[in-house]
Formats: sequence, C-alpha cells, structure tokens
Amino acid sequence: MIAWRLHPVTPMLVAWIGMGVLLSAGYGRSEACTLSSDHAGLTFPVERVNPVWTCRLQVVIQNHTTESKLGPIRTTLSESMYRYLLDQPPFTATLIRRLKLGRYQSEARGPARFWADDGEGTKGIVELVYEDSASRIYFLEGTHESRLLPHVTGKAVVFLRMNVIGDSNRNEAMDSTLVAYTKLDNRFLSGLVSLLHPLVAGIVTSRLQKGVETVDRLGMAMKRDPQRVLSEAEKPPSLPEPHMTFLKRVLGDRPGTGKSGPDDRSIP
Repeated sequence: MIAWRLHPVTPMLVAWIGMGVLLSAGYGRSEACTLSSDHAGLTFPVERVNPVWTCRLQVVIQNHTTESKLGPIRTTLSESMYRYLLDQPPFTATLIRRLKLGRYQSEARGPARFWADDGEGTKGIVELVYEDSASRIYFLEGTHESRLLPHVTGKAVVFLRMNVIGDSNRNEAMDSTLVAYTKLDNRFLSGLVSLLHPLVAGIVTSRLQKGVETVDRLGMAMKRDPQRVLSEAEKPPSLPEPHMTFLKRVLGDRPGTGKSGPDDRSIP
C-alpha cells in the first residue's frame, strides 16, 4: 500500500488494497482551509469531512506531484464481503498471503488507522478520513524504495467511489473508481516533476490497479474454491474468531470445486 497505494481494497482495495507518494508542510488552521467536492469528474461530500482533516488533505491536493484516476474496475465480490475486506486490512492481507496471491502485510495502529506493506518497496500508514455508503476518503503517508527511485517519502489522498452492480448471472459485484493525489516530501525531487511525473504516475496507477486486481482474484478464489480459502484461514496461527465466523457464514454453504482457475495462480 503506499505510501502510494491502497490496501487492495483498496480497498483492498484496497485495501486493501493495496497499496504511494508524499509532502511536508504546516497544516495551518482548519477553519482557513477548504476542499473541492469535484475530483476527476466525481463529486464527494467533502463538507462532511471532520475539520481537523481539512487542511491536511488540502495541502496534498493543491500541491500534488501527481493526480491519478483508476476505474471503474469491477470486482467479483458481494457488497458485504467487499466492505468487510475493506474494513479489515490485516485480515485481507493475511488471506492474500496464505493463498499466495500477494505479499501484503498490515497491522492495526488505532481506530481506522493501519500500517501496510505491499512487499514491493512501499509501506506506510493508511487512515480512513471519511466514509458513507458510496464513498471513502483516505489519507496516507509512507515511503517507497525501488531501483528506479531513491528512498522517497510523502503523503497521498485517495478518494474511493463504490457502486453495487449485478453481473450477467445476476450475482452481486462491485465497481470501484479511485482518484489519488500524491505529493513528494523531497523538494529537489518535487522540483523535477516534469521528469518524474511519468514515472511516479505510472507507479501509482500500476499499484492501485494491482491492488484492485488482487482483491478480485481473492474474490474469484472464494467463489471457485471456498473450502480451500477456509482451510488456509484455519491454519495456525489461527485468525481471530470474528473473522473465522464471518468467513464460515459467507463461504461455509458453498460447495468447493477443488479446482484452480487462472485467477488462482500464485505470484511470480
């Protein structure tokens, strides 16, 4: 997750979500800050955001290094499962690892606050700023390391729009659209925005997309072989009982196929 990317879910988005880029600046007084409701053609109820967050979000959005939009992307999950995975990043990351769909790790660090690591050089803190039945807003700060970029830190704001839809077989699925603003901390790197923009934007978009696709693969595994998912979840160390109860309720009545499809393949 990001620094630049949601726990798939984005969810894991993001989110698990999977899972950035960032900024350093004073936040100022919240009453002096405002947020636009329009982001990449989508409208969000920013007037409902807690005022203590307004300036922190504004400084990233108005001074962003990159802006990225992804979606709508469809995931083959029911609304209840989608929201559960989105709300429980440590649980989602554990399932993804045990099913060999990714290397995500996540830990709770307070109410609506999580540490996340995508296993590919990006790690940091994800905080849920606002949520309603259709929208979520996240604030992220963390680090990224790769062969193409030096050690960088920064912040990001991610807007998530969710829609419940029915697929061709009348099964429930979810469409997700994400808008991400990222801002680098390093002033020298930020000054090279014209050179860095394609690289940074490409990393952000690919990370967001991979996070959503990983969650979709998790959903496919749950549909195609629910018994395998339950078996992996029950292996020691066992998952917390509330998670197991939820999984057994939503998967326990589904017959397992015992087969692996193309969406159940392991990571390289």
